[in-house]
Amino acid sequence: MAKILFVITGADHWTLADGTQHPTGFWGEEAVAPYEAFKAAGHEITVATPGGVVPTVDKGSLAAEVNGGQENADRIAGVIAAATELQNPIRLEDVRLDDYAAVFYPGGHGPMEDLAVNTDSGELLTSALESGKPLGVVCHAPAALLAAVKPDGANSFAGYRIAAFTNAEETQAGFADKAKWLLQDRLTEAGVQVQVGEPWVPNVVVDRNLVTGQNPASSAPLAVELLKKLG
Repeated sequence: MAKILFVITGADHWTLADGTQHPTGFWGEEAVAPYEAFKAAGHEITVATPGGVVPTVDKGSLAAEVNGGQENADRIAGVIAAATELQNPIRLEDVRLDDYAAVFYPGGHGPMEDLAVNTDSGELLTSALESGKPLGVVCHAPAALLAAVKPDGANSFAGYRIAAFTNAEETQAGFADKAKWLLQDRLTEAGVQVQVGEPWVPNVVVDRNLVTGQNPASSAPLAVELLKKLG
């Protein structure tokens, strides 16, 4: 049994270009699919958030139309409600990487608001990458990679191949023209090599100890790859 750290956004909104706040948080499936996979494999999960706030699930991620029907939407909502780890997070600021065998970041638009500029998260990501421990990041959570900056100003993930939520998907989701910035663009500017797959289709990229997924559908296959690395 290994201990796996889930780093989850503490934001409940995403500030758009016009200053309005779009209600969000973490994306249900992206937390639940890996949560279930890791627990089924016998692993222990700890959730960390900025300030130790109880994370907010994006209500949109619990809709029937994004979960293949109401039955699965209700199931995902039930897992979130029953997950004691989600209700009792630790402070991201207090995390000791040595306590964990792997680190996983689920997405949702929330990371665009807080983790993208969170230095504690950025330092943790850099340390996890350099440690060789399995590190999984999915969908919008690669926004957190933007805060992983070395003392010389270079991004710790520059040169790595990753998958992340694409401009095409943001456009189809209806937010590309409302966002202050687009994830794919910012990552590319930071020197990260975004491997763009088809919209909404699973796309998982493995580069050394880093495992990334493009969208919600990529979260379950990403969990499989992380479990392989845990051995």
